[in-house]
Amino acid sequence: MELSEQDAEADFAYCDGKSLTLSIDLLISLGEAMLGKKIASVLLLLVTAAVADTIPSGAELTVRLDSAINSRTAKTGQTFHGTLARSLVVNGKSIADAGAPVKGKVTHAKSSGRLHDPGELTLRLTSVEIHGTAVAISTTAYRTKGKSHTKGNVEKIGGGAAAGALIGGLAGGGKGALIGTAAGAGAGTGVAAATGKEEASVPAETALSFTTTAAATMK
Repeated sequence: MELSEQDAEADFAYCDGKSLTLSIDLLISLGEAMLGKKIASVLLLLVTAAVADTIPSGAELTVRLDSAINSRTAKTGQTFHGTLARSLVVNGKSIADAGAPVKGKVTHAKSSGRLHDPGELTLRLTSVEIHGTAVAISTTAYRTKGKSHTKGNVEKIGGGAAAGALIGGLAGGGKGALIGTAAGAGAGTGVAAATGKEEASVPAETALSFTTTAAATMK
């Protein structure tokens, strides 16, 4: 059966239109696929950048203090400053170079008392600068105490009492010895009290290590 010229033209138009529609659909699909890949690449870059600027929990930071901290003058809650002693490296990439500023807080400070009560200090980091932005962090604490002089103080008091008893005994017999013992003990206690205050101190430029207790991301 032969098609008329009009029918042939109609069939050609239908087939060509269908082919054209298929071609456009294919191009759209390819475009969407390519666009999807671009979006995926951008997202990957963003995720990579975010990961690179994230400090994970358990990261160790070693810092040097800008100035000394002493339990005699330090107050709980006061801020201290320092710098990274070495670069902070995460997943093989340095996200904060050595020398980057850090801040911390004195979370506990107690001045020394007498004899059995040395000074105490507790320090924690609160932020580290990454690419010019201060990133808040939570870290473990660095704690230090002044030296205890209990044994030395006892020796000073005992030595003072013995010397007092000897002098008192020579001067006035038994009663003098008793008075001398009390006086000597008091003098020994005075020496111990005057020299027994041991403050906790962290000198300037001291390198301290802290470990992050939670992940921190630059905002």
